[in-house]
Amino acid sequence: MGMQLRISYHHHLHHSRSISPRASTPSTSKSISFQFRNNFNGRSTIRTKKGTSSPHNYGIVASSNVGAPLWDTWKPDKASSAPSLSDIIWPSAGAFAAMAILGRIDEMLRPKGISMTIAPLGAVCAVLFATPTSPGARKYNVFMSQIGCAAIGVVALSVLGPGWVARSCALAASIAFMIYTRSTHPPAASLPILFIDGAKLHHLSFWYALFPGAAGCIILCLIQAMVLHLKDNFKF
Repeated sequence: MGMQLRISYHHHLHHSRSISPRASTPSTSKSISFQFRNNFNGRSTIRTKKGTSSPHNYGIVASSNVGAPLWDTWKPDKASSAPSLSDIIWPSAGAFAAMAILGRIDEMLRPKGISMTIAPLGAVCAVLFATPTSPGARKYNVFMSQIGCAAIGVVALSVLGPGWVARSCALAASIAFMIYTRSTHPPAASLPILFIDGAKLHHLSFWYALFPGAAGCIILCLIQAMVLHLKDNFKF
């Protein structure tokens, strides 16, 4: 919670003389302004002014930046309105369709020992369908982080071998990569750990950067477009 109180007083005295015998009378103007800002549940500003401003001003500024109570982060966002039934049904139906399609592809790829249904794609569904306007749902973030973090996992396993050192270094490098490329996408951080611990994925080597993470995200993005269309046009 932030609070800012600003009170200022402006005083201006102007006296001028001209060549004419009539001398001008002194003019005095005062200006009082009051500003209050509260950043607890939004931002509001109230200003009151009288008179005109001048080069001479006297002000008092008091500010207080006190953090919100700790338990506020455990409560729902008060600014957000309650979701409608369609806002719940369509994202859930999209997640069901996504996992069903990926599961069907798994059956087709089973003879080759490849699976499209990996845990990080479930987290991607939550980001794309439940929070489509969040930074993590941007297509650039999705594909840049999926490809980059998966490649980091391959490199970490090749250099450090399996174990906690490889997992720790891969996770740290993945977070640094997403921050540097401005492509923060939380589900992608689990891809390196999945590769290091998943012996059945090791044979993919650097193909893991494209499959199954990035390839699965293409399918999820197509389903997301359908979900957003249904949410916008079929409300209940």
